[in-house]
Amino acid sequence: MRYLAIDLGGKRTGLAVGNDTLRLAQPLEVLHTSNPPELLRQLATVIEDQGPDALVVGLPLNMDGTLGPAAKQAQAFAGQLRQSFHLPVYLFDERLTSYAADQVMSGSGLTHGQKKARRDALAAAALLQDFLTAKTPDRKR
Repeated sequence: MRYLAIDLGGKRTGLAVGNDTLRLAQPLEVLHTSNPPELLRQLATVIEDQGPDALVVGLPLNMDGTLGPAAKQAQAFAGQLRQSFHLPVYLFDERLTSYAADQVMSGSGLTHGQKKARRDALAAAALLQDFLTAKTPDRKR
């Protein structure tokens, strides 16, 4: 099954792709818009190009696991995605994915601007990697 991960942001939305066969996530791109209808239009193009079987949306829970305003916005967005694209949509805890993205880029030699441009896609990849790891039971050797 092929997945498209979406790390929803106010101005930038990171995207990543992966599948549950290889269980590997790869950063795809960052969409730059704060306009919800425009974001859905851009996502429609990506979904058509990538052909995912399902979508994974980051759920930004508070550190204590409770739902805050951003998590409620992500839930509403997931509902819009289901209605617009008729694909399964999974909400998955995205806590610390931006931190993971920053860790990947530390020591990379990239400028601050270059890191900022890649951060959201890397965070989406971290989200999807966590999702793929969590949904696949450990195999005994």
